[in-house]
Amino acid sequence: MSTTNEVRDFLMTRRAKVTPAMVGLPDVGSRRVPGLRRGEVAILAGVSVEYYTKLERGDLRGVSDEVLEAIASALRLDEAERAHLFDLARTANASTRARRKPGGPAGVRPSLLHLVESITAGAAVLGNLRGDIVATNELGRALYDPVYRSQPERPGYPRFIFFDPASRDFYPDWDTIADSSVASLRTVAGRNPFDKSITDLVGELSTRSEEFRTRWARHDVRLHIEGLKRMRHPVVGLVELEYNVLGLPADEGLGLTVYTATPGSDSAEKLALLASWWASEQEAAAQATPISEG
Repeated sequence: MSTTNEVRDFLMTRRAKVTPAMVGLPDVGSRRVPGLRRGEVAILAGVSVEYYTKLERGDLRGVSDEVLEAIASALRLDEAERAHLFDLARTANASTRARRKPGGPAGVRPSLLHLVESITAGAAVLGNLRGDIVATNELGRALYDPVYRSQPERPGYPRFIFFDPASRDFYPDWDTIADSSVASLRTVAGRNPFDKSITDLVGELSTRSEEFRTRWARHDVRLHIEGLKRMRHPVVGLVELEYNVLGLPADEGLGLTVYTATPGSDSAEKLALLASWWASEQEAAAQATPISEG
C-alpha cells in the first residue's frame, strides 16, 4: 500500500463527508464533488491553500502535530480518524531503519494462555492484528465453532466474513459486521504499514471479494474497544453479547476480547447451554480417540 495514495484518498474521502453547513460556511456556487472545497478546509485549518493541497496530494513529510490537529478539527474527524491521520503522518516521516523494524513477538507467553483459559464466566478470544484467532477458552472455542469449521488450520474473522457464505447466517447483522471488520483492518494497517502479513491479507481479500473492495475504498476506520454483537449459533440460536477488548501492553500485536451476556438474560442461558454442548463434544471426541497400547 502506497503511503501517498493512502493519505490522499483518506483526506479526500473525509473532506467529501463534510458539508459547508456542518462547519458554518455559506454554500456558494456549484460543487463538482460533494463536501468542502480544498480552500475551505485550508481556511478552517488556518493554513494556505497551497500547503493543504500539498498535504492532500499525499505529502505529509515534515507536517507538525499542530497542523494535523487543525486539519482533524476542520474535517470533523472522530477519535479513530484523528488517530489514523497521525499514524499516516508517522509513516510518512519514518526513517528507513524504522520502516524495517520487525513486528511483535511470534509466540504467545504461557502465562497469557493461562489467563485466557482461566476466564470462565465469558467467552475469551485472543486475537492478533490480522483478525486471526490465536487462542480461546472453552466457551470462546464453542462460540466461534463455525469459524473453526470454516478454517480449521488458521481461523480468522476477515476470511470467514468475506469468503464463507455461512458467515451471513452466523452474523444476523452481516453488513454492519463487514463494515466494522474492514474499518478495523484499515486502522491496524495504518498503524503497521510495513507488516507484510497485513498487506498480504488485504491483497487476498481485495482480489477475492468485491464486498471487501467496496468497503476498503471508503477508507473508514474505527477503534475496536467495546460494543454489542449478535450471533446466530447453529447449536443455541441467537445470542446477544457485550464485548470488551483488553489491551496487552506486554504482548504487542495481540488483544483479548471477552464476550459476556447480561446476567439472567436469554443469552446468558444460551451461553450456559453452549458450554454444556461443547463439554459433551469434547467428551465424545475423547471417547472416540483410540488408546495406543504401549
